[in-house]
Amino acid sequence: MKILAAALLLVLLGLQYRLWLSDNGVREIWRLRDAVSAQRSDNRGLAERNAQLAAEVRDLKEGLAAVEERARSELGMIRSNETFYQVVPRDSNAAPSVRPAATAAAR
Repeated sequence: MKILAAALLLVLLGLQYRLWLSDNGVREIWRLRDAVSAQRSDNRGLAERNAQLAAEVRDLKEGLAAVEERARSELGMIRSNETFYQVVPRDSNAAPSVRPAATAAAR
């Protein structure tokens, strides 16, 4: 009877080893659950991006305002009766390209 109990205990331990420590055990299930969760998160982000792109395509197909906005921002187009002003900020770190006359004469 003791031999049978020892044999059953060894079988139980062998099965527990395979369940918890083998490559196809519980750790693999946990890893797959994490991978599925990460993929679902990625899919949600991509679905939101697709919805934004679909709305943009719909705007481009239906309305001229979106086409005009794109032409103005990306191509720099202006209408015939408009004036375009470009304001370039000064770079405060750059040295002035023209020296004052007094400084140049002192050298």
